Amino acid sequence: MREKINRIIFGHDTKGGKLFDIVLLWVILASVLIVILESIPSFHSAYFKYFYYIEWIITILFSLEYVVRIWSTKTPFRYIFSFWGIVDLLSILPTYLELVNFGFHYLLAIRIFRLLRVFRILKLVRFNREAQKLLLALNASRHKMSVFLMAVLTIMVILGTLMYVIEGGENGFTSIPQSIYWAIVTVTTVGFGDIVPQTVAGKFLSSIAMIMGYAIIAVPTGIITVELATKKSEDKVCEVCKHDNPDNANYCNQCGLKF
Repeated sequence: MREKINRIIFGHDTKGGKLFDIVLLWVILASVLIVILESIPSFHSAYFKYFYYIEWIITILFSLEYVVRIWSTKTPFRYIFSFWGIVDLLSILPTYLELVNFGFHYLLAIRIFRLLRVFRILKLVRFNREAQKLLLALNASRHKMSVFLMAVLTIMVILGTLMYVIEGGENGFTSIPQSIYWAIVTVTTVGFGDIVPQTVAGKFLSSIAMIMGYAIIAVPTGIITVELATKKSEDKVCEVCKHDNPDNANYCNQCGLKF
């Protein structure tokens, strides 16, 4: 019975396991929705009693699930201190902590992280493999990206210092850090508008910074794209079904053809 429950709770290949995960995901969504709705003052005052009872029912269900997970696994401590074990614990603690201090209740929104288990149900192997390629591309381009970020940081300091000298404190540029903040906001094309240059020279420098922002955004995109293309070229394409396989694959993941 213990092994059967373990396959249902931790597995994803059995019918019972898929059903368990689907029900769990819907309960998580319902719990997060209740927390969000309860934060609205009108809903809180009108339906607080219902929200309170429903949340306790859900918390008790999650508590039972957490205990069963610990009981059914052969390595309970490994699960307790794993990423998912900590998330499972954090998803039930806020309700109990609310008995001591009000306010922890809204931390229940952390349950949304458990929705990542949807990948176990859908078996998004292809997307998981693509995610691994993206991580490999980011890792391969980390040195180029580091040099690029250092260059951008240097440009921000120079722009901020120049704007501080040109505009001065009377126009809102009260310090070099404040001016560097303006430079970052301008170059990233966010443009909050809380600090605006007033002089002709300041507006000219601001125009250069905004135009420069588009180039700065394009550079890391090109670096990562090149690395992704390199990783893509390393894939083994099946001659029969044309399926992309990892470069270290001995058989096609789609049709089973031996390479």
